[in-house]
Formats: sequence, C-alpha cells, structure tokens
Amino acid sequence: MDSASSAVLWCLFNDQGEHSRAVILPGGPPHTIAFFIDNVMDRLENYDTMDLALFRASDVKQSLMADGWREDR
Repeated sequence: MDSASSAVLWCLFNDQGEHSRAVILPGGPPHTIAFFIDNVMDRLENYDTMDLALFRASDVKQSLMADGWREDR
C-alpha cells in the first residue's frame, strides 16, 4: 500500500440507505484511518503500524456487518 495516497479500504450500506467507508490516509506513522458515514467523517484513529490500522478497519467492518450492514459493490 502506497503511504503517499489515501485508499478506501471498504464500503458498506444498510437498509436505511446509509453508507459507511473506511479510508487509510496518506503518511505515517502514525497511520490514520478515517471512518465516514454518508460522506461525513465519524472519527479518526491513529496506529503505530499499518498492520494494526488494517486490523482495526477489518474489526470495525466485521462489527458493522454483524449489525446488518452489507458490502457496497
């Protein structure tokens, strides 16, 4: 993954028509993940390693999917 550009890690949607996505921001360390809902930033999280950042993004995705969110294709 190129740390000089942002990358969308995943996009999800729910039955209410909301969309969520996780984006890894350029730079690091710290490596920053931004979480958005309907194009509004929900939160930012910083991690010392890219592996931790990607693990956290995957964990949030799995949590949302357990709550009924689905992958946006």
